[in-house]
Amino acid sequence: MNYKLFDIEGLVLLEPKVFSDERGFFFESFNEKKFNEIIGNKVKFVQDNHSFSKKNVLRGIHFQLPPFDQGKLVRVIDGEVLDVAVDLRKSSKTFGNWVSVVLSSKKNNQFWIPEGFGHGFIVRSKTAHFLYKTTNYYNKESEGSIIWNDRMLNIDWGTEEPTISNKDLLADAFKDDYTF
Repeated sequence: MNYKLFDIEGLVLLEPKVFSDERGFFFESFNEKKFNEIIGNKVKFVQDNHSFSKKNVLRGIHFQLPPFDQGKLVRVIDGEVLDVAVDLRKSSKTFGNWVSVVLSSKKNNQFWIPEGFGHGFIVRSKTAHFLYKTTNYYNKESEGSIIWNDRMLNIDWGTEEPTISNKDLLADAFKDDYTF
């Protein structure tokens, strides 16, 4: 498995070795031992989620506060998305910085987003099936969100008019007092 590290500590883009022939393809989508070696930490996943969205649907920027914060291993099994992670760890030298990556079913790549990050994505293909493993269970009381077009973050989503849920339209502006 190949991987790429980013200037924001903790984020990792994973690219599996795909074995293709005239029948189709095979790849190992998750190997706990290899994954833990790459990220340098032992991770236990407790929940898998699957979302389906249409083109220009933007979901996020979501997070859960401690003690219910979640690490996420995300991937697209059909389609393509622009995936974004925002560093919300106040003690981090990259607090408030963000990284975007393109995840697609053609690349079979995955993005590791550890605890302490906000997360969102926008669909760039006609539709997309988006899967993610989480390190903690969903907890409604600890969830938070940041408005998608926050001026301080200035994220380039590739569109000015995404389709957004009412909940996400009412999200807060970026703050400097997150408790990660």
